[in-house]
Amino acid sequence: MSNIYVNIGKWEGVDKVRTLARDMGLRKTPGWSSIEANNKVDVFYTGNQSHLNCEEIYKELRNLNAKMKVLGYVPDYSFVLQDVEEDEKEHILMSHSERLAIAFGMISTPPKTPIRIFKNLSVCGDCHNATKYISSITEREIIVRDSNRFHHFKDGVCSCGDYW
Repeated sequence: MSNIYVNIGKWEGVDKVRTLARDMGLRKTPGWSSIEANNKVDVFYTGNQSHLNCEEIYKELRNLNAKMKVLGYVPDYSFVLQDVEEDEKEHILMSHSERLAIAFGMISTPPKTPIRIFKNLSVCGDCHNATKYISSITEREIIVRDSNRFHHFKDGVCSCGDYW
C-alpha cells in the first residue's frame, strides 16, 4: 500500500501506512544478498556499511557508477521508496544488497571470473539494468538468483530478456 502512495508522490500517505504497519507489528523483510568468494560466504544487507572491506566496496561502486554513466546509464529513482534528495536516491540505489555483493566480488576475485549472487528478494529494475552495464564493463558473467529466477548477465545482456 505504501508503494502506491510512493508512486503518486503522496509522502504523507506513505508515512501513515508505514506507521500503521509498524504499530500492528508488521515488518518488511530486509533485503540481503550473499556471495561466495575465497571459500567464504559473505552476506550483504541493503545499506550495509559494516563489512570489513566497506571502503573498498563503496569505492568500487563509485568507480562502476561513473563508468556506467559514460555508457548511458541513468539511475531509475522510481525504485527508491523514500522522500530524499536525488543524490541520496542515487546512493540508496548504489547500496542495494546485490550491488554491494557484486562490488565485493569484483575486488575479491580475479578479473573476468564469474560472480554468483544469491538474493532473498527480487532484483529491482534499476539494479537489473545496472548489472547489465557492470557485466559489459567488467567483461564478467554475473549470475544472480533472486526470489523469482536466475539472471545470467553477460556482455550487457540478461538471460531473462529483461522480464522479471
